[in-house]
Amino acid sequence: MDRVTLITGGSTGIGAATARALLKQGHRVAVTGRGADKLAAFAASTGAPAGSLLTVPGDAADAQDVAEAVRQAVDAWGRLDNVIANAGFSLPGNLESHSPEDMRAMVLTNVLGPALLVQRALPHLRESRGRIIIVGSVAGVRNTPGNLYSVTKWAAHALAENTRQLVAGDGIGVTVVAPGVVDTPFWSERGGTPEATPVLTAEQIADTIVFAVNQPEGVTVNQLTVRPTGQVN
Repeated sequence: MDRVTLITGGSTGIGAATARALLKQGHRVAVTGRGADKLAAFAASTGAPAGSLLTVPGDAADAQDVAEAVRQAVDAWGRLDNVIANAGFSLPGNLESHSPEDMRAMVLTNVLGPALLVQRALPHLRESRGRIIIVGSVAGVRNTPGNLYSVTKWAAHALAENTRQLVAGDGIGVTVVAPGVVDTPFWSERGGTPEATPVLTAEQIADTIVFAVNQPEGVTVNQLTVRPTGQVN
């Protein structure tokens, strides 16, 4: 039976590249995103066979939207095998310059969002003995001055580990994928990726996620840190 995968933040960047890669492997894929127009454009660009792609507008940090995405995927295809908590964003500047409202939004999206997805998906993943992939960051394994985004990714890495412990007896695999600098819309608010810094592509990180998803039953790679060759920190 075709595997079913739900990806949050799936209309652009790493999420979109991962959706494309999994569709090519025959997965049925549901993707979420806050922009209905972006989701529609992504769906049109995939050329996915009818019935293989579902787009669900919604906010990854909203409990009702997350529950609805899980419900729609299960209603459409009768099962759920993998969830990929990819939705997230960073703020330009540092803790001293962020507004409280922007900080709240980032913490909710980057920390609460993956937790909500895990919570809602667990009953279905226990049935399928499926997998949870949380997209972290190298910022989740090192600190930089005043970087609240880094704080949220440390939390995402912690969520992956305590979820792994929670489901260790259920046959569910849990992996955190921690990318270095990736050339995606993530950098748009910063004027592009840093000059003279080596970068990865979204497709390269998607390949890493697919590697984790495709591990044989009984095998889980718990953490994958992926930097472009030449990135020091």
